[in-house]
Amino acid sequence: MNFLLDLHTHTLASGHAYSTIKEMVHAASLAGLHMLGITEHAPKMPGTCQLYYFQNFKVIPRTLEGVQLLFGAELNILNENGEVDLPEETLAGLDITVASLHIPCFSPKGIRENTQAVVNAIKNPYIDIIGHPDDGRYPLDYEAVVREAKKYHTLLEINNSSLNPQGFRKNTRENDLKMLKLCKEYGVPVVVSSDAHFAGDVGRFPFAKDLLKEADFPESLVANHKKDLLYAALAEKKNRSGFYKF
Repeated sequence: MNFLLDLHTHTLASGHAYSTIKEMVHAASLAGLHMLGITEHAPKMPGTCQLYYFQNFKVIPRTLEGVQLLFGAELNILNENGEVDLPEETLAGLDITVASLHIPCFSPKGIRENTQAVVNAIKNPYIDIIGHPDDGRYPLDYEAVVREAKKYHTLLEINNSSLNPQGFRKNTRENDLKMLKLCKEYGVPVVVSSDAHFAGDVGRFPFAKDLLKEADFPESLVANHKKDLLYAALAEKKNRSGFYKF
C-alpha cells in the first residue's frame, strides 16, 4: 500500500515536539507524501500554543516543496459530553481536526464514561478524526465507537506512535486489532497517522503497516493512499463541504 498522506503531526509549537513547520514539510517531501496535516495540541494541553495560534493559519502557504498542507488542531476531549478546547468559530476555519483523550485533560474513567466522551466527539460536525482510540488506559466499547463513526462519517485513527513498543499507551495492538475487525465488518474507513513529534517520523508507519497486514484490512478502507479516498471519507462532514472541493 502506497501511503501519500500523514494528517496528524506536531511541530515545536505544541510544546513537547521538536521540529519546525519547514523541517516537517521537508521530511514529508523526502518521504514522498502528497499531503501533510499539522495538528498542534489545542490550548488545554500543558505547554502548547493558545487560541490566537489557531486563528492565524491564513498567513502560511498551503503548498510547500510540492506538499499540500493542512493546518488544524489535535483537540482535547474534555468531558463525557465530548466538548473540546477550541470554540466552534475557530474550528470552522481549520483544515483538519483530530480529537483525542489525553491524561492532562480527561482522567480515565470506566468504559461507559470513556465511550460516551468519544461518541459525543464523533457526533461533532467539526471533528474529522478520532485520535489514538486504541489507548487501553481509556477502555472503550469499540462496537459503539465504530457504529457511530460510520453514522457520522468520522475517521478512526490507527496511530503508529501508539503501536511503537516503546510507547506509553497500553494494549494498543490488541485494541487496534479489535477495532479493525469491526471497521472491516461495518465498512468504516480508518486513517493511518504518524503522530510525529519530530521530523524524522513524518510519513513513517512501520508498526501500523504491519498491523493492517496482520488484520488483512482492505486497502479500500484506508484513507491514506489516495486523496480521493480521504475526501470521500469526510465529505459528509457538513462543515467541511467547501474544503473537500479542491
